[in-house]
Amino acid sequence: MIGYLFLLIILAGAAGFFINRRAARARMAAGERLHSMAAFHGAYAVCLSALPALVFTLLFLLFEGPIVDAILTASLPADAVADMDPGQLSLVEAEIKSIARGNVFGEPEPWKRDAAAYYAALRHNATLALWVAVIAILGVGLALARRRVSARFRARHRVERVIGWIMLACSGTAVLITAGIIASLLYESIRFFEKVPIGEFLFGLNWEPQIPIREGQIAGSGAFGWVPVFVGTLVITSVALFVAIPIGILSAIYLNEFAAPRLRAVAKPLLEILAGVPTVVYGFFAILVVAPAIRTAGATLGIDVAPNTALAAGSVMGVMLIPFISSFTDDALSAVPQTLREGSLALGATRGETMRKVLFPAAIPGIVGGILLAVSRAIGETMIVVMAAGLIATLTINPLDSVTTVTVQIVTLLIGDTAFDNPKTLAAFALGLMLFIVTLGLNLVALGVVRKYRELYD
Repeated sequence: MIGYLFLLIILAGAAGFFINRRAARARMAAGERLHSMAAFHGAYAVCLSALPALVFTLLFLLFEGPIVDAILTASLPADAVADMDPGQLSLVEAEIKSIARGNVFGEPEPWKRDAAAYYAALRHNATLALWVAVIAILGVGLALARRRVSARFRARHRVERVIGWIMLACSGTAVLITAGIIASLLYESIRFFEKVPIGEFLFGLNWEPQIPIREGQIAGSGAFGWVPVFVGTLVITSVALFVAIPIGILSAIYLNEFAAPRLRAVAKPLLEILAGVPTVVYGFFAILVVAPAIRTAGATLGIDVAPNTALAAGSVMGVMLIPFISSFTDDALSAVPQTLREGSLALGATRGETMRKVLFPAAIPGIVGGILLAVSRAIGETMIVVMAAGLIATLTINPLDSVTTVTVQIVTLLIGDTAFDNPKTLAAFALGLMLFIVTLGLNLVALGVVRKYRELYD
């Protein structure tokens, strides 16, 4: 039903656009000079009808659930729910909603059936009220917009003002989401550091967050030193960048400056296909092809190689990152003014010298942006690491050993039935906070490099 409602909003907005535009064009054809173009009168109809209806629908859907749940809870028999704690009450409400959807298991109590019928009626009435309100908003908006088509009406100003408010709302939403993420990380991290000393977390050399979560369970006391996890992240990221940076930059330089147009037209799309391969496919390739090849080579040379290695995960991750660096480098080289290239060649420099001494330095801001994106992608990768590097946090910089990363540990810690007041679960937020700080530091360093070279070549 909601999908049909959104379709109605879209169709009504499109109809209002074409009706108002047609009316404005008719007035222009009759010799009347309008302040705004016909398209702005059509867009004004959309802003006055479809946009308010869409906002109202989203707000209604946002608050409908909590309000209906509160009404349902208040309507439950007091004697039936008097001794229930919040968890039990939540389970009862979930059962009632399941009955209302037709999923009946066993023979529920009569009061639950009555509550389910009441809940279904509430949802039906809420949906009906939503449809009536949206149709009313659309009708009133279209009628008002149609009456505003006149020579003196400044439709363009109204539409541009609405667009400005929309862009401001989008910008504010992005900022609020970022602030919310940071606040949640800080809040949960503070709860974690109330249970685990911050010094142990920052400087501890063991990561074994296996603690008892139920009475009588056999488990270790838990060790929450994040250094092995961070070192494993650095090792895998370093291997990936060691593979991706030279191949990505050199391939972009060749395709941009030295390759024939026909070769570039074929090679560049093929190279960018690597960015569309799912990470699970890269993980399978790493564990089925690369890891056995590394173990075979190690056995041939008499070198001890772990079954899961940072080298296998990092090298395959580097292949995945090649398109990011190559694409950014190619775009940065193409953005260098043609006058710099022609001036260098006119002074007698070869194409290689022009690339090395003129084009590449001028394109460094864009290249650093591509490398930074690749670093962020490598730090945040999970699937390849899980499949090819393992889950054990080992304090080593040997790429032939099994290591793990911060993101893998975050996923591991949040899987299961552990309560959120447990140090094992809260450790995931502390890792996320440290990862955020490290990424922010990398961004600041990259921004400094970009500003330095941008000042030199502006």
